[in-house]
Amino acid sequence: MTEPTGPLKGFRILDLTTVLFGPFGTQTLGDWGAEVIKVETLTGDTWRTSGVFRNRGMSGQFMAANRNKRSIALDLKHEQGKSVLRRLIPTADALVSNIRPAGLARLGFGYEACKALNSKLVYAVATGFGQDGPWAARPAFDEIIQAASGFASAMGTDDEPAFVPSLIGDKLCGMALTSAVTAALLHRERTGEGQMVEVPMLETLAAFNSIEMFGGLAFVPSIGPSGYKRMKARKPVRTKDGWLTMLPYSGDNWCAFFEAVGRPDCIEEFQVRDPVARAQNIDRIYDRMREIAPTRTTAEWEELLLKIDVPHTAFAKLNEIAEQPHLKAVGLFEELDHPTEGKIRQARPPARFSASPAGIHRLPPRLGEHTREILREAGYGGEEIDSLVASKAVAAG
Repeated sequence: MTEPTGPLKGFRILDLTTVLFGPFGTQTLGDWGAEVIKVETLTGDTWRTSGVFRNRGMSGQFMAANRNKRSIALDLKHEQGKSVLRRLIPTADALVSNIRPAGLARLGFGYEACKALNSKLVYAVATGFGQDGPWAARPAFDEIIQAASGFASAMGTDDEPAFVPSLIGDKLCGMALTSAVTAALLHRERTGEGQMVEVPMLETLAAFNSIEMFGGLAFVPSIGPSGYKRMKARKPVRTKDGWLTMLPYSGDNWCAFFEAVGRPDCIEEFQVRDPVARAQNIDRIYDRMREIAPTRTTAEWEELLLKIDVPHTAFAKLNEIAEQPHLKAVGLFEELDHPTEGKIRQARPPARFSASPAGIHRLPPRLGEHTREILREAGYGGEEIDSLVASKAVAAG
């Protein structure tokens, strides 16, 4: 453990989230310096056993979303477990949960109950669907949100939708959760006022997707179809010996590209200087580019495209991403020595702060690893802690 130095140093977050949406958001708060206390059930976050692991309960996926946290295991259906959380709430700046709000209220930890314990608390709920809508009580997972938001339709087609092969909804909404909690903390610092914050997955992903995918629907009444034609036209380009992504983007880029490959006739044929005409011809332009691409190797293309300043890159394989030249040079992936899991690899916080650097200051915790430590800080004596453990109101790792 090292001392946190990020811009949120000094803030305490009670993290009642599981799986990925919530934990990814709270991990970023921890990366940025906040003290994050992960409040788990006695059996732990289900994400602990998702994916590959050396030891049960410490999967790579769990560790990738739960560093910079301490873990306390509480049974919130046990009255003594509830009493522990009630004692912790007044010490916190924010409470973040993805337990459905109605369920959290039944446990005695709805917004008004928590506000009574701490009037300045930022109380953030990470939900599947906005709580003022008809789907408020529905369960939500990434695939559900990709489907309901139109994301899967954009990924495939209206007739044959497809999922992004990544938990894109969970992670994007996790970023939105980080932003919302940080903004509410800023408001609290300026005014002294706590508040309830809701970040619903469906609304967040639908809004995200609408930016370019609304197309003609951005106008009322609609002036054209939905979708963004260029997104459907772009595909990996096959070279003589592999794959490349070439992205001449501006009119100047396209002119430079067609001049460099000896096809200046395409400049006028496809009217690449005019952005409107270029957009109308984009399918034909990309088809021509794909016809030309196999005439050179990937390395030859990279040399040429770099010379004429046209955006491009070769494709990185997942099992080689840690060796991607730029990522390796900036040290994105760090190898850490975990006391029980051995050497692990994690991506460091990508955002850089010159005056208050973010970083990894705590390794991912074992279930209940810090239960006793957190209880002592909350004022419990040794015998009280032993009694709580014996009653199974808490678990200590």
